[in-house]
Amino acid sequence: MPLATARGRWIVLVTVLGSTMALLDSTVVNVALPRIGQDLGADLAVLQWTVNAYLLTLAGLILVGGALGDRFGRRRIFVLGVVWFAAGSLLCGLAPNAGVLIAARALQGVGGALLTPGSLALIQGSIAPGDRARAVGLWSGFGGVGAAVGPFLGGWLVDGPGWRWVFLLNVPLAAVCVPAALRHVPESRDPAAHGRFDVLGAFLGAAALALLTYALIEARSGAALVTASAVGAVLLGAAFVYVERKRAHPMVPPDIFASRLFTAVNLVTLCVYAAFGGFFFLVVLQLQVVCGYSALASGAALLPPTVLMLLLSARSGALGERIGPRIPLTVGPLLCAGGMLLMLRAGPGAPYATDVLPAMVVLGLGMVTLVAPLTEAVLASVDPGRAGLASGINNAVARAAGLLAVAALPLLAGMGPEAYRSPDLFDEAFARSMVWCAAVLVAGAALAWTTVRRPRPAASCHPQCRTHCSLSAPPLEPPAGGAGSAPPPAA
Repeated sequence: MPLATARGRWIVLVTVLGSTMALLDSTVVNVALPRIGQDLGADLAVLQWTVNAYLLTLAGLILVGGALGDRFGRRRIFVLGVVWFAAGSLLCGLAPNAGVLIAARALQGVGGALLTPGSLALIQGSIAPGDRARAVGLWSGFGGVGAAVGPFLGGWLVDGPGWRWVFLLNVPLAAVCVPAALRHVPESRDPAAHGRFDVLGAFLGAAALALLTYALIEARSGAALVTASAVGAVLLGAAFVYVERKRAHPMVPPDIFASRLFTAVNLVTLCVYAAFGGFFFLVVLQLQVVCGYSALASGAALLPPTVLMLLLSARSGALGERIGPRIPLTVGPLLCAGGMLLMLRAGPGAPYATDVLPAMVVLGLGMVTLVAPLTEAVLASVDPGRAGLASGINNAVARAAGLLAVAALPLLAGMGPEAYRSPDLFDEAFARSMVWCAAVLVAGAALAWTTVRRPRPAASCHPQCRTHCSLSAPPLEPPAGGAGSAPPPAA
């Protein structure tokens, strides 16, 4: 369907509305964490689970969500995801205690896993091939506006009506998105989709992540259950690998890792997005608890990376295509590490212009340098027909990296359950955390320099295959959960 038609524009609007729900949620929840902890009388572990319950189900099910859309209809699964996400959001907004909030966040993640792959898959299945690149560009641009508005909106909601409206805001968005999708978006599916769903693989992967997350968050207690969870995570992880090797239609085909570049780029992704996940979880707490910023000010403080991503990502992608991914994936993490170490200047009463802004600018330049070339390297590292699968796996790796970082970093930094209530204790633990994050980024840079090489061009591709093939799963994006997140640049 041509983009210039009314129906074509409706398709883009619907996909923007759906992805904006998940994007706004990711950009504003971290801003609300200190107030959530205060209102619910929660310790640091509850704040960790508030972030990780969502990431856990999202990372574990995002590949299944894409496969369901291809098989049963992309519009149908997208609409189901939007409704599910809105229902989870409503439950989050009405949660009477921390337990209900965490369970509702897990439900939100299921909805996110259904709607996130569907937003771009609808463009692939409905927009004419010649207009797809422009449609993805519009999707990315409008999403960028949402990313820029998110920190201000989230901070205003937290300081004004309250943190519950961070979640309740998704309900009216869904009320507009669902009828528009049902009326204006045609159904599409992949006629080549066949085979059984790898439900067992999805369960084993998600269960292993859940047990490992629990073991890391609750490790300070030293309970026998923590040890049992860690052992169970290892056993289930081994079972996941075994099942994926034996299945005829695995969720994560092992042979895709035969590409050395694909394996290397995913290892770099693991390092980079672990550091991002830990940083964006802790930095808003640092700004509010230690520096004394309001929720609005702390959200706005993280805006420079978003602005830099919107302004410079296209140029960064072009540069990476010209010189190859090795240098950007080496320099980018090093710049990000420098930005995180500069945040050590942000102590009690830190002025924004001298102690926070330089760190955010350096971090943003690092993200600009690495994100677009990393996405391009993922898509170029496999055959064009598997680009969607490769992008989906890389997206899941990034989510899992953030999940594990949020669980492990407070433990590594010696951050106690009540640390975020004490400015002095939290400031000391935050400094140790930034050193850990910088070290992981340096490791990622070293890995990129030693293992990443320029991909060979695919001779069998038609000129627009990169755009066409990459749409069956979302391209990698900056870290969800950080106020500095932005949508991915158009492929």
